[in-house]
Amino acid sequence: MLEIIIVLALIGLILASVRYTVFTGNVEKDIEKEVKRLQVVFNMASDYALINQLELGLRIDGDEQSYQFVKLDDDEMWVALDNQKHFDKVFFTQGVTLEITLDGFMWEDDDSLFNNSIFDDELSVSNDGVVIGNEEDRTPPPPQVFILSSGEISPFELQIRYESQEINQEPFEFVLQGRDTVPLKMIKPDDV
Repeated sequence: MLEIIIVLALIGLILASVRYTVFTGNVEKDIEKEVKRLQVVFNMASDYALINQLELGLRIDGDEQSYQFVKLDDDEMWVALDNQKHFDKVFFTQGVTLEITLDGFMWEDDDSLFNNSIFDDELSVSNDGVVIGNEEDRTPPPPQVFILSSGEISPFELQIRYESQEINQEPFEFVLQGRDTVPLKMIKPDDV
């Protein structure tokens, strides 16, 4: 009896690993599924903003390869949507890069005011090791894409690019385009 239980457990583990490999073996399909999810959730966010008369936004974080929906609260601060599971922060898999273009210009998160500045190293103040307040107390940056209560959205183009470290995996890119209103248009790698 014990031998039968052990054999059944081994068969279950083998089937679970085979099923896992089958569903996650095609990286392009997995990423396409996540891009389609973003497309659908963005459309839902537009409807949510219209119905509830809220100003929403989409914040893309290229460093974390993530996106998050936020709302403008009564204090005119951008905050995460509470108790809205569909609008939680989502992280893409490793190897994915996110680049957003607004009005034909690439979005830069850098503090460009001090890049290439006239100050030399001796006159500048280093902020290394300086921590002011808690991470939770800092106000998050504003969203790049606005979803207005009128149903309009700010025009944008989001490139979701995947480059694998493996030699046999070709890089590919999906593009989501938003032009004034929903729905978003998705351009697949085959369409480029």
